[in-house]
Amino acid sequence: MSVAIRDISRAVLQRERAMGLLFALLGLAIIALFGPSAEPGQQATFVLNFGQAGKTTPIPNLVLPVRGTIYFLGLLTLFLAGFQLVRAFKATSLILGLIIFLSILAFLVWVTRGKSFNLTAMLGHMLLRGAPIALGALSGIWCERSAVINIAIEGMMLSGAFASVVVGSITGNLYLGMLAALLTGGILAALLAVLSIRFQVDQIVSGTVINIFAAGATSFLTARVLVENQALNASGTFRPIAIPLLSRIPVLGPIFFETNIIIYSMLFLVVVTHIILFYTRWGLRSRAVGEHPLAADTLGINVFRTRYMNVIIGGMIAGLGGTYFTLGSAGRFDELMTAGKGFIGLAAMIFGKWTPFGGFASSLIFGFADSLQVKLGILGVNIPYTAEPLPSEILLMAPYLATMIVLAGVVGRAIPPAADGQPYEKQ
Repeated sequence: MSVAIRDISRAVLQRERAMGLLFALLGLAIIALFGPSAEPGQQATFVLNFGQAGKTTPIPNLVLPVRGTIYFLGLLTLFLAGFQLVRAFKATSLILGLIIFLSILAFLVWVTRGKSFNLTAMLGHMLLRGAPIALGALSGIWCERSAVINIAIEGMMLSGAFASVVVGSITGNLYLGMLAALLTGGILAALLAVLSIRFQVDQIVSGTVINIFAAGATSFLTARVLVENQALNASGTFRPIAIPLLSRIPVLGPIFFETNIIIYSMLFLVVVTHIILFYTRWGLRSRAVGEHPLAADTLGINVFRTRYMNVIIGGMIAGLGGTYFTLGSAGRFDELMTAGKGFIGLAAMIFGKWTPFGGFASSLIFGFADSLQVKLGILGVNIPYTAEPLPSEILLMAPYLATMIVLAGVVGRAIPPAADGQPYEKQ
């Protein structure tokens, strides 16, 4: 046993040192790529006011010297890498998050050299684009805290998006469209629960089947119904709702307090999920079922009912995530419009260590990468030391590259509930 523990400790140590070396290389890359390519005296202007004049309290713009800021951020990244290498600071996920933030900030400063960049507007778009990812993460947390892996979040989102726009178009009521999305996600989650809990089908397989079914069904119905009946695919969108006084707060006001009902619902669910999971009897029972279902059963907890309820709640949250793409954004449905956000939500859940606030913070990283590629396409970015524009395909890859980098940094460190993915048979 001691030999095995020693081997595991050695492997963990090697991995932490490898991550430290990777962080050091990233710090050197920041200094080498961005520093010398900036001209002396160049400044980057970040606009901190957003929205119509007079709606928020104006504040001065943030003006930074390009070279000095880049060198400072690069040296700070090297400093954090040194901590990682000497094991003085073992929270690799936290260091990874900080280094990702520093790298993106250095890149933004370099891109904005000699220009102005509306930072508040991009942060607002970050929240918007991170919302479906956060809802996907919350859906996964509800399911996996009770030990059911939900790979079908993507399919539930896609189906919820389709149902919301059709019902919203027929009734002319967007709230009924949102309700339809919740019910659709709940129905698919109930199917997943029956397959995984009642019949003990492999949870990855059953979730994949639901994803394939949702993609095929929505594509077929779009081609056969929505294309021929455009009136069924014109629901409209929720309008932003400004909260008095709070929406006037500089920077934060337009981002968090002047948005639509879907974003408010997402923020509300993050708080409520945290309270339920960690401060209520139901949350304690859910976590007990996810960690040790036999012990929970022995204490009188109904393991099957707890899992059914949590999975269905998770499915309804995923259905709500689907409404972002239709009622919250486009006002219509397009084939496969969720574009993998459900899977990215699972990555955010893992990076957030199966906690609501952790998943929300992680979703903002992915939302930032998604928003960044749109803004960079507008600014026009050249490859360092050349006049060649950065290919648009590279920009489109940004959110998925962020997913890969984050998962590479947490693999082996993020520990799921002990019984996650394991079927339970009553003794």
